[in-house]
Amino acid sequence: MSRPLLEVADIFHRHGAAWRTAHAGHLSLGQLKVMAAIENCRTAALGGHVEACEDCGHSRIAYNSCRNRHCPKCQDAAAREWLAARQADLLPVGYFHVVFTLPVEIADIAFHNKAVIYGLLFHAAAQAMLTIAADPKHLGAHIGITAVLHTWGSAMTHHPHVHMIVPGGGIALDGERWVSCRPGFLLPVRVLSRLFRRLFLAKLTEAHAAGRLTFFGDHARFSERSTFVKFLVPLRRKNWFVYAKSPFAGPEAVLAYLSRYTHRVAISNSRLIALDETGVTFRVKDYRRDGHERYRTMTLDPDEFIRRFLLHVLPKGFHRIRHYGLLASAGCAENIARARMLLAALQPEVRRSDDADAAAQADWRPSCPCCGGRMIIIETIERGNDARAPPSAASTSGAQTP
Repeated sequence: MSRPLLEVADIFHRHGAAWRTAHAGHLSLGQLKVMAAIENCRTAALGGHVEACEDCGHSRIAYNSCRNRHCPKCQDAAAREWLAARQADLLPVGYFHVVFTLPVEIADIAFHNKAVIYGLLFHAAAQAMLTIAADPKHLGAHIGITAVLHTWGSAMTHHPHVHMIVPGGGIALDGERWVSCRPGFLLPVRVLSRLFRRLFLAKLTEAHAAGRLTFFGDHARFSERSTFVKFLVPLRRKNWFVYAKSPFAGPEAVLAYLSRYTHRVAISNSRLIALDETGVTFRVKDYRRDGHERYRTMTLDPDEFIRRFLLHVLPKGFHRIRHYGLLASAGCAENIARARMLLAALQPEVRRSDDADAAAQADWRPSCPCCGGRMIIIETIERGNDARAPPSAASTSGAQTP
């Protein structure tokens, strides 16, 4: 895959040092680490190796990835690995996409309380889904959920929401049969929205009472319990956005969709257009518009672009992909097997790779651009060292994998 003409790393390289100086003392260690990781990704700073083609001797230098979860360059490989592990969990049923979004008033206070409020978003949304699904008036079944946190809108503004992928049915409460949802309909979004709102606000009030929330600047007044309770009053009457899409057309479509969502970052390199004296120009999608008007470009000052990108750095150790119900890790394998049995579905054939295939998957690299041959590593580059000039074809023709 060719390198994009412009990358987030290029913006950091050109403007990051000045931005860090201008905002010294106001950046978290996590944000600084993300900037450093993206700047160093696939450069000599992280080391790498020299590869040579077994057939024609063509050589090239490949530097290591930073593997930071906020790095646009590292997420494709991470998504492939994750999806390979998830494929065995797919059931032969339709899948729904459900989105739970926090209102802007909550998003405003989430920035300084990311771990707490993002965690409450996950728990309240999942509890609402599991509760309504288990209600005999609706589905009357235990369902499975894969949930993914996104904290951005298309313009990288702070917009916390959770995407859920949910099988179209579940195991009956007595565990004896599979209960399918109605065609094209999983659960009523209005009921989900109201329960989600009630659960989240109850959990948020408890977190405030327990002293788990911090407030700064214009929000400092919310430290007072009475002021915070008053702040929540209009939110108890506001409609909270919950959205459910039509089911996917088969498991393959689910995997294709998940590959676009599970490891997405605030902005991909492919959306960047230009970096010049006017600022950073990139493509955005305006969901309030339809047709061609939905897609447009936006230009931000580099300082504002960096600020918005770093808004979405997650707390250390925070899991942005979570599984609930039938797919919760503790009983996932047993639940999937039970669901397949109830669906009278055959266990999907698992292809057993031989040793050569396993080695190829573990040591995958692009084929030779000259002849399509297999590239092998002939030299390792230590971190922080520049590589010597790639060796000649004559010197690599007999090289073996180290």
